[in-house]
Amino acid sequence: MDKIEVLKRCQFLRELDEEQLKLLADMAIVEVYEVGESLGRQGRSQEKVFIIEDGLLGIYLELGPMTRRQIQAASNFELVCWSGMLPPQRMYTTVMAIETTKVLAFNGRELAQLCQSHPAIGCKIHRGVAQTIATRLNSAYTQLMGVTAQD
Repeated sequence: MDKIEVLKRCQFLRELDEEQLKLLADMAIVEVYEVGESLGRQGRSQEKVFIIEDGLLGIYLELGPMTRRQIQAASNFELVCWSGMLPPQRMYTTVMAIETTKVLAFNGRELAQLCQSHPAIGCKIHRGVAQTIATRLNSAYTQLMGVTAQD
């Protein structure tokens, strides 16, 4: 699948038109992460933002030097490691490959600069990132409260 097709299938980019998607596609680099490889680590600086083309990533909360707990997962066409484009570019969770995962990788600072230099794109991308964050927070709160589909 080409980069533009991947971007078109991303829910958080649904407001972007073809020309705007092309600008993003030109910035993307295809990368592959094997099982156990980290895309970002909690508490560390983050340089890249990722859109999953194909695969599965775990989102983990580091509870101590030897303990982590998976709190969510992300799969095809989802955004992860958005901290790379938002100051202070610091990760709040660890993101690791659960299976071999192909992603579109963006330099977070370059993506933030694109958003500043093209306000129409920036507004749409930031709205999409905000929606992604809100959805993840809602899922985390639901999980924290112990609510299940059976309740």
